[in-house]
Amino acid sequence: MALQNIGAANSDDAFYRYKMPKMITKIEGRGNGIKTNVVNMVDIAKALARPASYTTKYFGCELGAQSKFDEKTGVSLVNGAHDTAKLAGLLENFIKKYVQCYGCGNPETEIIITKTQMLNLKCAACGFISDVDMRDKLTTFILKNPPEVKKGTKDKKALRRAEKERLKEGEAADEEQKKLKKEVKKKGAVASKNGTSSKATTAPSKKKAGAGSDEDHHSSSPNGSQAGDNDNDDDGDDVQWQTDTSLEAARQRIQEQLSAVTAEMVMLSTDEAKQEKKLPPKAEKEHPTNGNAESKVSEADNSVQANNYDNLLAEIKGNLKKGSSPSQLKTALSSLPGSPVEVMNALFEALFDGAGKGFAKEVTKKKNYLTAFVQDEESQMLLLGAVESFCQKASADAVKEVALALKVLYDIDALEEDSIIQWYEAGLVGDNKNLPVWKNVKPFVHWLQSAESESEEE
Repeated sequence: MALQNIGAANSDDAFYRYKMPKMITKIEGRGNGIKTNVVNMVDIAKALARPASYTTKYFGCELGAQSKFDEKTGVSLVNGAHDTAKLAGLLENFIKKYVQCYGCGNPETEIIITKTQMLNLKCAACGFISDVDMRDKLTTFILKNPPEVKKGTKDKKALRRAEKERLKEGEAADEEQKKLKKEVKKKGAVASKNGTSSKATTAPSKKKAGAGSDEDHHSSSPNGSQAGDNDNDDDGDDVQWQTDTSLEAARQRIQEQLSAVTAEMVMLSTDEAKQEKKLPPKAEKEHPTNGNAESKVSEADNSVQANNYDNLLAEIKGNLKKGSSPSQLKTALSSLPGSPVEVMNALFEALFDGAGKGFAKEVTKKKNYLTAFVQDEESQMLLLGAVESFCQKASADAVKEVALALKVLYDIDALEEDSIIQWYEAGLVGDNKNLPVWKNVKPFVHWLQSAESESEEE
């Protein structure tokens, strides 16, 4: 089956991933009963993710002829004899109105009927919601015959809920296990303390008992002689019980008597007191001066970085006013001081400074400047970082179109899927995870992830 790209604007793109079969028609009947049969209407509608009844009805509305689609047999008929090229042109208009996103042109959209009985197209790539013109005749047919809810959405929600419940149960079980381990450790610590004290108290009693019953040990079973020898070795007649009055022994007795927490507090306080005694007064006086010197150095470094960035920004703006080409601009910036991060941030800010509504279109116009500086994965991450820093300074209208801008850079191969996903996941972990840029980029990243999983399955 011959395939073609969805949308006339993408007809020359050999690597376009959204395709549909070419239309095949057949004229049937004669005279007043002549009809045009779109043989592969079901396959076309499936590629567009729209019901075949919508496309068939659209042909009838535009041609002013009766049309009918049989759900059981899958036959699509339009009264009258119509050329394949004419019907293909009408199908292209249907794609523009009811399939492609009005923002990024992606055909992966979903028809949504609002509470006010209006039709919207929600894009899975950029998250843009397109308003369909309700003056079209097909809109009344769609409202009467709404699209079916995608199968599996309810099941997915149920699976997500069950997964969350399992996670909660697992966390609760982990906490219980931690508590049990702590209790076991506490009991073991108490038992060890009691054991050390009981050894000291019972040892003399063993000695006394052993001294009066030597004959009994020798007169017992054959193994009793070995046991008696072992007892004599362990007890030791020459052992003398004395109290150690050294500092280390006193500390050990304190640790055994006190709880673990209070013992640590006492030891820390004694160590700190010793360190304070050992610290000479001159060192205490020198600390604040060192702190001031370090703060002065850091302030000087920040001022130098700010000056470098301002010089880069002014140089780029000057070259852009002169009409420098991307290659000329790149050579001019190579002689100026500044890190790669500063160069990329200054370039992006100079290109789109003051951009608001229409930010994505500006990216399309000036894409050659960006591609000149992006050559590998490292430069892609620098470009994404520049987008993030720009969104922190830009207007709200520009930030709303950041997903469309990334879609443009992705389509021209300036950015790859892995780089965008890695940048997005790293941004959610940092301190700036609540920035509006992540909320606006989220639908585009999820679309990339779903597209990647689909390609792996294929």
